[in-house]
Amino acid sequence: MNTSNNIDTEATNRPKAYHSHKDDRSPDRFFKIRNILNILFMVGAVIGVLIYLYSNRTVGTVVILISMVFKIIESTLRFIR
Repeated sequence: MNTSNNIDTEATNRPKAYHSHKDDRSPDRFFKIRNILNILFMVGAVIGVLIYLYSNRTVGTVVILISMVFKIIESTLRFIR
């Protein structure tokens, strides 16, 4: 009795799982823009925190809030996709 052959046929006859739709999705048209917005957010947040801690708290807060706008735009593009 060959159990290897039985396992192979079971794996090929198994229906596709509902949660694995990555192959069915169309490519993300906003991928590059989202990456750029994420980089701008991260750099802006780090610079804002450094300004907040070592210089002017008001200016640091404004820089962080501006960088958060980039993250909100990126999140919106992710939901539009």
